[in-house]
Amino acid sequence: MNSAHQILKNAADSFTAITKISDDVEKAAQMITEALRQGGKVFFCGNGGSAGDAQHLEAEFLGRFLKERQPLPAIALTTNASAVTAIANDYDYSEIFSRQLQGLAKTGDVLVGISTSGNSANVIEAIKMASECGVKSIALTGQNSSEAGDHADIAIRAPSTHTPRIQEMHIAIGHTLCEIVENSLSET
Repeated sequence: MNSAHQILKNAADSFTAITKISDDVEKAAQMITEALRQGGKVFFCGNGGSAGDAQHLEAEFLGRFLKERQPLPAIALTTNASAVTAIANDYDYSEIFSRQLQGLAKTGDVLVGISTSGNSANVIEAIKMASECGVKSIALTGQNSSEAGDHADIAIRAPSTHTPRIQEMHIAIGHTLCEIVENSLSET
């Protein structure tokens, strides 16, 4: 059994490595900023803890992160239980995000698909649908090669293979995106 010290040291080691992906995070923030400047919106999706992260990041955009500002258009595709369950029942669980995206998105929007493994079928289908709809896509995954990362315009691979460490880094990456976007938009 790992002690609290060892678990926290493992987390700290992961966060030391996270700076290696800063270029990908910067590119993703620029993609989101440009979409918002052009009147687009940001969609988020994920399962389980990643669904919670999707909702959290949507709230940071719609509310505020660090600065007082106008709300930024963002939608978590995880929050409409009626749509999620109807689509899963009438079609397939793998389509719960892609079908919503197909109905709501327009060219110039951005999708952020969050999956620790990068192989969640419904996140992959959403990323594929994004491409069909003229929507740019960002995949937040773990460090291993994944289908979500392969299909996305930008893959941000948290440098770990351990699910808790990946999830911790995903929220840090999400907060970094929020801060960069918020600062960039306040400069205009």
